[in-house]
Amino acid sequence: MQKRKLGNSNLEVSAIGLGCMGMSGGYGPAGDKQEMISLIRTAVERGVTFFDTAEVYGPLKNEELVGESLAPFRGKVVIATKFGWDIDLETGVNRGGLDSRPERIRQAAEGSLKRLKVETIDLFYQHRVDPNVPIEDVAGTVKDLIREGKVKHFGLSEAGAKTIRRAHAVQPVTALQSEYSLWTRGPEAEVLPTLEELGIGFVPFSPLGKGFLTGKIGESSTFVSSDIRSMIPRFTPEAMKANHALVELLGEIGKRKKATPAQIALAWLLAQKPWIVPIPGTTKLHRLDENNGAAALELTPEDLRELESAASKITVQGARYPERLERMTGL
Repeated sequence: MQKRKLGNSNLEVSAIGLGCMGMSGGYGPAGDKQEMISLIRTAVERGVTFFDTAEVYGPLKNEELVGESLAPFRGKVVIATKFGWDIDLETGVNRGGLDSRPERIRQAAEGSLKRLKVETIDLFYQHRVDPNVPIEDVAGTVKDLIREGKVKHFGLSEAGAKTIRRAHAVQPVTALQSEYSLWTRGPEAEVLPTLEELGIGFVPFSPLGKGFLTGKIGESSTFVSSDIRSMIPRFTPEAMKANHALVELLGEIGKRKKATPAQIALAWLLAQKPWIVPIPGTTKLHRLDENNGAAALELTPEDLRELESAASKITVQGARYPERLERMTGL
C-alpha cells in the first residue's frame, strides 16, 4: 500500500484508509464483534495504517471496537476520531444536537483516550461545526490539548472555507473530512482550493456514495429503518434509478481497466490531488481487498478526461442528507 501525507503536516498514512462507522451500525445492524476485530487487524496486515472512528458511532461502541482491535499495533497506525455531538455519556444516547463547548471537547477527548486505549489521539476532528460556539474557541481548546500531549493533530469535518480559515489561524488544521465522490462534488468550488492554499489534507468520507457507486445497489434496493440510507433523499427508488447512469459510466471504464466500479471511483479520487486520502468503509474482507486494490490502479489523463466529460452530463438526483442534517454542513 502506498503512503500519502495529509497536506503540509508530517502525518503520513496509507493512501486508502478504513472507515469503521458501519461496523457498529449506521447501515443496519452492527457487525459481529470478533469478525470486525479480525477485519480491522487484517486491514493492518494488508498495509492500511489509517482508521476512522468517532465518539458518536455506536455511540461510543465503535471507539471501543477500534481501540481493542488496534491495541497490538500502537505506534504503527493512525487513529482519527471526532467530537462535537451532544451525547449523554452515561447512557450513550445521541441527543441529536451539537455541542462543541470547550469543556465538552475536553470531556470527549478524555473519553476517546480511554476507549481507544491510547495516550494521544492522532487526529481529533470537530465532527460538525457548532454555530453556537466560535470556531476560534474550538481551535483554541484543541490547541491546548495538543500542548498537553493529549492530541497530535486537529481536523474539521464538513466545514466551509471561511470556517477552515478562521480555525487554521488559531491552530493549524491538518485535515478536513467531508463527503466527496463522483456524485458529491460540492467541495470542488471553494473548499479544495482553500485546502491547497493552506496546505491541509483532505479525507473524503463516503467515497463510494454510501455503497451506491459500487453498482450493488439499484432502484429495487430497500433499507431497514436503522440504515441511514432509508432517510436520505438520494436513495429513493426514483433517485437511484436516475443516478444509475453514473454507475454505468464507472462500469464501462472499469471493464477497460479490468477494475470494478468501486475501484474506478476510488482511483478517481486519488487522482484529484496527492493529499487526498479516502476512507471507504466495509464489514467484508473481500470488499476491503477490492477497495485497497484501487491504490494500485492508475487512471491516465485520457481516462480522467473521459470520466469528467461523461460525469458532467449526469445530473445527480436527490439531496445527500435530510434537511435537518443538511443544515449542519458547509458552515
